[in-house]
Amino acid sequence: HAFTGKCPGSTTDRLQQNKDTVFFRDGVRRIDFILSYLDDKDGEKKQERRREFEANLKKAGLELETEDKSDSDDLKTYFLKIHAPWEVLATYADVLKIKVPFKESDIPHGQDVPLEWLSRPFRLPGKVMRPQPDYFTSPFDKDKIDFFLIKNQDTFFPPSTRNRIVYYILSRCPYHKEDRKETDKKGIKRLLNNGTYTSAFPLHDCRYWERNTNEQCESERYHLYKNWARFLCFYKEQPLNLIRKYYGEKIGIYFAWLGFYTEMLFFAAVMGVICFTYGVLSYDDNLTSKEICDPSIGGRTVMCPLCDKKCSYWKLNSTCLSSWQSHLFDNEGTVFFAMFMGIWVTLFLEFWKRRQAQLEYEWDLVDFEEEQQQLQIRPEFETKCTDQRLNRITQEMEPYLPLPKKCGRFCLSGVTVLFWMLLIVACITGVIVYRLAVYAAFASIMKDSPTKKIHLVGSLITPQLATSVTASFINFVIIMILNFFYERVAIWITDMEIPKTHLEYENKLTMKMFLFQFVNYYSSCFYVAFFKGKFVGYPGNYTYMFGKYSRLRNEECDPGGCLIELTTQLVIVMTGKQVCGNIQEALLPLLRNWWCSRKARKDQYSRWEQDHDLQNFSQLGLFYEYLEMVIQFGFITLFVASFPLAPLLALCNNILEVRVDSWKFTTQFRRPVAAKAHNIGAWQEILNVVAILSVVTNAFIMAFTSDMIPRLVYLYAYHPGSEATMSGYINNSLSVYDISQIPLLSTPEEGAIPAWFNSSFITTCRYRDYRYPPGHQRQYSHTMQFWHILAAKLAFIIIMEHVVFVVKFFVAWLIPDVPSEVKARIKRERYLIQEYLHNYEVEKLKIQLSQSFIIEPKPEVCTATDKHDVLSECL
Repeated sequence: HAFTGKCPGSTTDRLQQNKDTVFFRDGVRRIDFILSYLDDKDGEKKQERRREFEANLKKAGLELETEDKSDSDDLKTYFLKIHAPWEVLATYADVLKIKVPFKESDIPHGQDVPLEWLSRPFRLPGKVMRPQPDYFTSPFDKDKIDFFLIKNQDTFFPPSTRNRIVYYILSRCPYHKEDRKETDKKGIKRLLNNGTYTSAFPLHDCRYWERNTNEQCESERYHLYKNWARFLCFYKEQPLNLIRKYYGEKIGIYFAWLGFYTEMLFFAAVMGVICFTYGVLSYDDNLTSKEICDPSIGGRTVMCPLCDKKCSYWKLNSTCLSSWQSHLFDNEGTVFFAMFMGIWVTLFLEFWKRRQAQLEYEWDLVDFEEEQQQLQIRPEFETKCTDQRLNRITQEMEPYLPLPKKCGRFCLSGVTVLFWMLLIVACITGVIVYRLAVYAAFASIMKDSPTKKIHLVGSLITPQLATSVTASFINFVIIMILNFFYERVAIWITDMEIPKTHLEYENKLTMKMFLFQFVNYYSSCFYVAFFKGKFVGYPGNYTYMFGKYSRLRNEECDPGGCLIELTTQLVIVMTGKQVCGNIQEALLPLLRNWWCSRKARKDQYSRWEQDHDLQNFSQLGLFYEYLEMVIQFGFITLFVASFPLAPLLALCNNILEVRVDSWKFTTQFRRPVAAKAHNIGAWQEILNVVAILSVVTNAFIMAFTSDMIPRLVYLYAYHPGSEATMSGYINNSLSVYDISQIPLLSTPEEGAIPAWFNSSFITTCRYRDYRYPPGHQRQYSHTMQFWHILAAKLAFIIIMEHVVFVVKFFVAWLIPDVPSEVKARIKRERYLIQEYLHNYEVEKLKIQLSQSFIIEPKPEVCTATDKHDVLSECL
């Protein structure tokens, strides 16, 4: 004001401040939708399309008002404000069968929870948790308007319902002239794609940091930011009813699922910490690591070279540190934790079904699928499918895609998906080749460690660890690059298939994306868990990846096992994905918000301009949020036996994720068009498949990747003394090979042989396997102990799988999907709706009959003015 010379209380200021409104210039009609466009000099076709489109919108009953570009901040953008009057809302609410209240519910919310005072610090105010009373609802019927609780026609339909109805009209409104039958020229999506309009969105009801000055606005965005989107509220419950009221059921279901998943992760994280703590506390009892680190045992055990030529003989105690690290995750507690996670997954999925059923009832979604399936037909399907056929149910002609075209598109889609999956396998193979090739380089660099070059960390790094860490980082970069390209390919493929409904479109895209992400993210972990170190051979007969002359010898595991490498791989990929995701979701929008914050402080900055400068929330925005969480769910279930702290990392990430997502929705995104959904869709089936697969993978990890089964077999069957201890296990688990029999191809070079190695005294080396020693009549063939261990591993897999599956299916059978209380409430509500409708129709018939037989006005007969009062008394 010091620069403009205007007084704070001047009339001009008040007019400028009034631009931050959600109403037309008359201050009465509410803005339900905004379209923006630029005035192109060479845009005659666009102008014509806009004229036809807006004329057809007016014919559909919508009311329009344009803000000139001279009033916009950039002096380039026009804003078209759209209002849906009562007649339009009532018509389309009838068409879409939108449920509306007809009587306040008399069913109590539930019984008081014992020790409720303990949960008070985590609760939000009652007005935020329940922004409106509970009502009995029924599908809207335009012919029975007086049946519903319509106190004010302007506020009867909430803004989320209003913008959903307007978007339904916009997506189907044509923009061609009446005399031309161009069926493809239809819908706001095509107009956005061809640049006729630059954006289309409903308005937020206020700025997120302050209430709206207009009392007619609920300022729900402000309440959401204050009670939900701030990180300081991380320990508070989520206002799901307010989220659903403002954003719609589809977004509400996502945050309900994310919150429930995060709550259940707490129990898994606690058990994981207990398992890890057991590993730490039993640190000193680890005889295996003590033998490896003991100079008189591990220091005198000479191991065979791990690669050809460049690698030399090495002492077992060089892996002392990794053996201690392995014990933290590879101990007896890990078996218990793997079985616990198999049961936890079942409890999570079953209790979520119950929670979902409760939300379906509370949010009027019980009969949603049956009523809305045909009403969700995509405009693209109606436009591209020119063939018509008779619908057997409605007896009306409808568009359809002929079977030959559908098969052709499906085959092309399948070939494309297969090609990209093979591309991932090729990239993973390249990473494996890198591991095999670079291991020799690391081994030659570190053979004399600690040296001056790596004096600080040389004693802590082994060639195996260096190879594993660098390969994991390279694999992570490849994963992110392939993700970037495949997301666009998957959308193109799904568009090409022309799914009929929005639900079908999302399900198809979900399956394609998850299948790709599954191979992309988990293939490297599967390699380390189930293939590395399993097909190595022995010093005189090594196995090579591409044949003997490729000189790419298959990798071996450390004497402590491959589990620590799987842990390293899992931590890098999982943590890297979460860190990159949080940076992308939080840091970049923060920078953008800071850059654009100067505009938000201008008094003349209108409500539609503020929302126009926000990021667009695409139709697939929620899809990526689900995908991120389901990939994380796979990490903490499929490979959790290798890293018990994975649920704790996921819990910490998700506490942040809930607030980051809520902050994005409230402050960074334009208001999404409200959409309905009664469950999490195809993600539910994907979670079920991952849950079943996780039992199998963890059983195999414990049997073949972990060193637990060989240790138990030695402890109870092969220990030489009378007392069962692990003393001598290392010597028992290492086979002997005659150095003179090593082929020339595998013999270390002269420069690679360390100074301590004396060929005159050292004639044998050790390797990790169970084979007969040289000189035995069956030398270098597997011993009987090898077959005993293999039998024990297979028996363990069968027993663990059957025990966990039996418990899983028993728990699933024991816990009903729908709580009995919810079932009773649904039945009572249906009964009351039928009763009220019956009484309404009877009373309406009585009034009609009494009016038709009236000869003279009688005082006891109802007049038209008190007709509503009579019906209310009857109801």
